[in-house]
Amino acid sequence: MKNEEKVIIAGFGGQGVMLMGQILSYAATEEDLNTVWIPSYGPETRGGTANCSVTISKAQINAPVVTAPDTLIAMNEPSLEKFQSKIKKGGLLISNKSLIKDATFRDDIKVIEIDASQTAIDLGNLKVANMVVLGAYLGATKVFEETAIHKVFEKIFTGEKAKLIDLNKQALNAGMAVVGK
Repeated sequence: MKNEEKVIIAGFGGQGVMLMGQILSYAATEEDLNTVWIPSYGPETRGGTANCSVTISKAQINAPVVTAPDTLIAMNEPSLEKFQSKIKKGGLLISNKSLIKDATFRDDIKVIEIDASQTAIDLGNLKVANMVVLGAYLGATKVFEETAIHKVFEKIFTGEKAKLIDLNKQALNAGMAVVGK
């Protein structure tokens, strides 16, 4: 990992945007890195807009607000439209092409388009589209090994939710595999 990584994750409420950010922050903590996670919700929770910013750093984090992210994960078109211009030159955009059709992307950033919804459906559950995208992010940035995320799954998916661990691991791996191609 480079010294610092700043990410904005954005989409509709209910797409697991906040969970992706929390998982990255938890993984950073597990890896003894400094981290800040800041959620931002629209007026509605499900179906409204939602985004979060995550900063992961080897050094102390002095300014928690992310105005120019290294990476944008855009789960829908409104999020792409709102945040694409903020990505640092040379940064990364991961676009959920399941919901972002015929978009125009900046030519000074790297763009990875992933059909997260279809990949999740192929795995048997549309709700893991967020983990497919998270896997693509990990595959592209190498900010963490997948095992760091697996450890977080073990901690957050407990009790009745423990049955979701394997599916989420499969989704993460599927996203990483897409980037690895």
